[in-house]
Amino acid sequence: MSPDESYHELRDADPALVHLIFRWLRKRYRDHEAAEGVLGRLAEVCNAHRDITRHAKAGQDDPVVHWFEGAYKYKDLEATEFIDLIVEKLEG
Repeated sequence: MSPDESYHELRDADPALVHLIFRWLRKRYRDHEAAEGVLGRLAEVCNAHRDITRHAKAGQDDPVVHWFEGAYKYKDLEATEFIDLIVEKLEG
């Protein structure tokens, strides 16, 4: 997915979801063999579309973020499990 395609998927998403996805990627891939590629693409999106960084930052104080960070560790959840959990909480 190109930075523009990623941006179009993220720009209208809930800021808490974007914040949590960015944090999950950074935590999950920090020491991973694919870190350069994954985190490089994340940086490309953020550098090409500065407003997405502000969008993610706006979600950092959301109660769902505090709930997740108090109950779970980012590294403990696989991608699908993580997204399902967060989306369910945001929709609930």
